[in-house]
Amino acid sequence: MSTLWKEFSKGLWRDLPPFRLVLGLCPVLAVTKTADNGLGMGLAVIFVLTLSNVFVSLLRNIIPSKVRIACFIVIAASLVVCVELLMQAFAYPLYQQLGIFVPLIVVNCIILGRAEAFASKNTVLMSTADGLGLGIGFALSLTFLGALRETFGYGTLFGKSVMWSGFEPFTFMIEAPGAFVCLGLVLAAMNALTNWQRGVKGLEAVEGPKHDCKACGMCNTPLK
Repeated sequence: MSTLWKEFSKGLWRDLPPFRLVLGLCPVLAVTKTADNGLGMGLAVIFVLTLSNVFVSLLRNIIPSKVRIACFIVIAASLVVCVELLMQAFAYPLYQQLGIFVPLIVVNCIILGRAEAFASKNTVLMSTADGLGLGIGFALSLTFLGALRETFGYGTLFGKSVMWSGFEPFTFMIEAPGAFVCLGLVLAAMNALTNWQRGVKGLEAVEGPKHDCKACGMCNTPLK
């Protein structure tokens, strides 16, 4: 049970996808004009990531290694089609808002990265915990960033006014440059908090994200 919790909880902070692993930034920057959009995309990613991990883990001994990436994409694409149909049936306005970024979940590097680095090498329970934890972390990140941009860019939160009557919306926040600025500020704040925590423990500060998810192997690769 402790191992399952470790695999689940890592995606909530230590390996938080957009802010720690710095993966899946395309939807993070493109769909987070509002908290609703961020939450909707996050829920879609939870569904696809968790179930793709489950199916990859179930089929890992059957899928030939030479075509494993193609098989992973087929699994993800099938799940994305399910998401699209569900959104068209029950949340069509949200589906229209998210647009092309819903089908692009198929090639989201988080989906393929976890299938290759984790689900293809671990049991169904472990893969489920991994996918669910990272998916929830991704959804919370998108919702937080969307709420931040919506609050200052529109003066609303989930469509409800939260600012004073004379508030002038800071429209820069809902434009493309605003997305990069918000992302950079959040990354800087998280790195500062991490270094403060390391300082409290007597550890040396690090210049960037530090994790051991083994999603790409770059953290242990020496610079040349």
